[in-house]
Amino acid sequence: MNTVKTVGLLAVLTLILLLAGRLIGGTGGMTIALVLAVVMNVSSYWFSDKIALAMAGARPVSEAEAPEIYRIVRELTQKAGLPMPKVYVIEQRAPNAFATGRDPDHAVVAVTAGILDIVTERELRAVIAHELGHVRHRDTLVMAVVASVAGAIAYLAQMAQWAMLFGGFGGGRDSEERGNPIGMLVGIIVLPIAAMLVQLAISRSREYGADDEGAELSGDPLALASALRKLQTVSKQVPLQVNPSMSHLFIVQPLIPGGMASLFSTHPPIEARIARLEKRAGAYLGS
Repeated sequence: MNTVKTVGLLAVLTLILLLAGRLIGGTGGMTIALVLAVVMNVSSYWFSDKIALAMAGARPVSEAEAPEIYRIVRELTQKAGLPMPKVYVIEQRAPNAFATGRDPDHAVVAVTAGILDIVTERELRAVIAHELGHVRHRDTLVMAVVASVAGAIAYLAQMAQWAMLFGGFGGGRDSEERGNPIGMLVGIIVLPIAAMLVQLAISRSREYGADDEGAELSGDPLALASALRKLQTVSKQVPLQVNPSMSHLFIVQPLIPGGMASLFSTHPPIEARIARLEKRAGAYLGS
């Protein structure tokens, strides 16, 4: 169900991109939108992992430096039938973790130094299983593509602000090719917001899917629920210093939203995630 929902939302996001190009610049604007999306998606495919790791300040660690992490990752990847990913550590006290990489053969699992201080081995295993769930279902690539398309829409909106000053993208051609002022205003104001909401919906859907996969792979839904509860509590006390554009990557959203800001959360509510995991644990016990 999550996969079907993601495909549907990706289709909506693509339509928003094309509509943005059409409203802002007519037929020429649609062409610009498509070219921009292709360029950004190709760049995202090849470089999104390097960009994410650099922005997070993550460094690679050897098995001698982090034997416990390597042992857990190796056991889980063997169980899941995945290649062994690279292991990185982020030297921050805030507890968190993320995965990146365009496919399982180029995957990276990164954890903060702080997570090792607050979780048990059982909970760490469940957290890493969650991240490997993202890898297994190629969520890392999906979210990179989503971010690039949403970024293309935002970039088009910025271009439109300049285009309005010079009569649209079409210069002296007819109004169909130039777009129109009302369409440009819609493209500048409404469509980037719509794209962001779709991006957030996809991110939330993939988090639920990774929770399910993590519970299945670790065989311990309650350990993941317990880890999420700890991570949320400590993250409020020790915020993760990271660019907000990376929030969707982490198992717990670094910037904890509140009030109306929850509408723009990249993650489902922790309480809802914990309730689903506890329900899943109950189903295990009842079977």
